[in-house]
Amino acid sequence: MESNGLSKADQAHQYVLKGITTGRYKPGDRLVLSSIATELGMSVVPVREAIRRLQTDQLVQFERNVGATVTGIDPVEYHHTMETLALAEGYSTAQCAPLVTAETLEKARGINEQMRELVEQDFAPERFTELNEQFHSALFEHHQNPHILDLVHRGWNRLAALRSSTFSFVPSRATTSVAEHDALLELIAEGAEFSVIEAAARNHRLNTLNAYLDHHAKSATIDF
Repeated sequence: MESNGLSKADQAHQYVLKGITTGRYKPGDRLVLSSIATELGMSVVPVREAIRRLQTDQLVQFERNVGATVTGIDPVEYHHTMETLALAEGYSTAQCAPLVTAETLEKARGINEQMRELVEQDFAPERFTELNEQFHSALFEHHQNPHILDLVHRGWNRLAALRSSTFSFVPSRATTSVAEHDALLELIAEGAEFSVIEAAARNHRLNTLNAYLDHHAKSATIDF
């Protein structure tokens, strides 16, 4: 693994994080520190540090007599994560809107068109989610308060740990999501006020959460 100027702990963190978000490490899988260290060609010390950081992000947990294992996100954690993302992404999008160039807007429109094509053709929820992240990243990734951006990335990583896209449960939400993207881009292009853009971006994320919650409520069975 190339260092790219990163410390060994950072390299190990990126390696394991990618394994979790891509599904190579699944919920319940044991993370054997010595094996990971061997794969990376380093000692166990930086790997242990990386695992502790992932534990802080609630992607890894320690179990007695087992060690470090990958954890998923329960429905309550999903709810909390989506609400936090709604706040962070809403503020991020509004704060960075004045800095978004015409070129970036065109890039975001192009990504949204790819999402629209997925909806109209063979819908692939995992790919749709990937493009969705690219769309939002284009609007604030390069102009952001680094602390807020860190909150966004932590939320995205937690959602990725689900190993599944919300849109696989509520595919009908994809169509309205694309339409909301169009509206958000228009607000940014016309220089709408901070509060207007913030509300639109925040509600966009909350609408996805509410669609999932409605689906979950309807599909839940009551055991008498």
